[in-house]
Amino acid sequence: MTSGEDEVAVASSEKASAKQRRRLISGPGMLLVWLYGVMVVGAVSRSAVQISTDFGRAPLAYTLSAVAGIVYGFITYSLVRGGDRARRAAFACCALELAGVLIVGVWTLVEPSAFPDATVWSDFGMGYLFIPVILPLTAMYWLRKGVLQHGSTAAQA
Repeated sequence: MTSGEDEVAVASSEKASAKQRRRLISGPGMLLVWLYGVMVVGAVSRSAVQISTDFGRAPLAYTLSAVAGIVYGFITYSLVRGGDRARRAAFACCALELAGVLIVGVWTLVEPSAFPDATVWSDFGMGYLFIPVILPLTAMYWLRKGVLQHGSTAAQA
């Protein structure tokens, strides 16, 4: 392979990589990025205010809200970043988020005294219109669907 052929191969590889990255934030992916962005702002700002003003009242609840904000931020970044590794990372974080929502949701129903104040994930995200439980399910479906579509088009090529 000559130097010119190498440059063409690298350029086409970069274009393919950019196309894959764009694919994560097109259509429903853009809505997911927007919703996760809103959740980042909501969870981080809520936990920042609660931790800075009254941390001793409900440290577990406020820390869980901060963790939720970090998870939302990572998912948002992964969706914007794009590519296969980012898709897998976003999928894993969505699964982690869903597990957190389910565990904290059940925990707040079974032992409400453990949470003197609500978290983002309390009562399955009821304070956030159940978006914390719906969003990871939707994102995981969309990410998985994209992997299946990408795999079928790659197999056809």
